[in-house]
Amino acid sequence: MTAEGLEPLKEELHQLKAVERHAVIKQIAEAREHGDLSENAEYHAARERQSFIEGRILELEDIISRADVIDLSKLSGKTVRFGASVTVADVDSDEETTYQIVGPYEADLKKHKISIQSPLGRALIGKTIGDTAEVTAPGGGKAYEITGVKFK
Repeated sequence: MTAEGLEPLKEELHQLKAVERHAVIKQIAEAREHGDLSENAEYHAARERQSFIEGRILELEDIISRADVIDLSKLSGKTVRFGASVTVADVDSDEETTYQIVGPYEADLKKHKISIQSPLGRALIGKTIGDTAEVTAPGGGKAYEITGVKFK
């Protein structure tokens, strides 16, 4: 994962631990004051939210502890690999798009960041400028010509 991708996960973990966890505990305490817990919708909703928060905290702690952060400034070359920004041209339409190959937890198609585990990400890895990457996707097969590779 990139350092840029790790930061939002750390921020979310901090938010959950420092703010959300305490807020839901307070909600549970307030709901308990309303009496009969078996028919108390506020109590059940707060407990459900607490369960979600605790599960997400565990998940984020696991992801962060196992993260292998790659320093993109030390990468270079003309071969597509993790961290590369790859410009591809759709063979059918000649439409060019640039994607950055990132880890699965930081992928965001709106920001043109695709996961190394995605069909396109897997097809691009190891290719160089001028190569064609064949992608089998749910909508059918696509071919992309690699027109540029750079590292930030």
